[in-house]
Amino acid sequence: MDTRRRGLLAFLALAFGIAWGWEVVAHLGFGWSLVNPLVQAPAGVAPAVAALVVRRWVTREGFADAGSRPRFRAAWRVYLLAWLGPLGVAAAVAVVGVAAGHWDPAALPGVPFVLLLLALAAVATFAFWGEEFGWTGYLLVRVCPGRPRRAAIVAGLIAAVWHFPLAFLGYSEYRHLAYGLAGWTLWIVCQEVLLAWLRARSGSVWPACLAHAGNNVVLVPLSTALLSGGFGVETQQLLIVVVLAGLAAGPLLREKVTTAV
Repeated sequence: MDTRRRGLLAFLALAFGIAWGWEVVAHLGFGWSLVNPLVQAPAGVAPAVAALVVRRWVTREGFADAGSRPRFRAAWRVYLLAWLGPLGVAAAVAVVGVAAGHWDPAALPGVPFVLLLLALAAVATFAFWGEEFGWTGYLLVRVCPGRPRRAAIVAGLIAAVWHFPLAFLGYSEYRHLAYGLAGWTLWIVCQEVLLAWLRARSGSVWPACLAHAGNNVVLVPLSTALLSGGFGVETQQLLIVVVLAGLAAGPLLREKVTTAV
């Protein structure tokens, strides 16, 4: 077995084993809610731990292509896009809700609340390093060498499956589980394509961390608040996927979405 495959197998075993093992023990063993970010934290850093272990001790390839340097001065425009992008997606989803006549005007958030969410997303960037150092810092550049578009899609599928236990352990509740998991998978794949594009543009995993934080802290709560009056969870998810898929189509059709291996 070559070094790349050995590293990938070790990475997947650690990333899935640590996260899934902790989630089962925390929820079924201790009765803790995975909605609590502190309970989720050990699982959330599993991909980063896996990447660190593999790069340092399994393959000993080091961290030259891990994208660890922030490169903020050179890539500040990419950071700005990563920060405000989730807000733009939420606005686009809201427009769809308005067009369909299923939204609650009273739920329209004020500017101070939106600014608060944006500030929280910036702070939460460091928490999402735990995932993105693994997904976009290692898996993305190893899974399909020389095929960046395929790599982004495969990495997204793997990251989606990694999240699946949350749907069975009280974190996400779907009325129709199969539809819910399918929608969640498409969401994460589209997101991974966009995160890969951010990494390619910046040369760093940190814009991906910021955008991932914005997805959870800005896009999800705003979309839920604006659409909960007339759409079920699965339909809300589908509307977000439609918008994300439209955005992800650009990098997939026109440009490389990740750095060369």
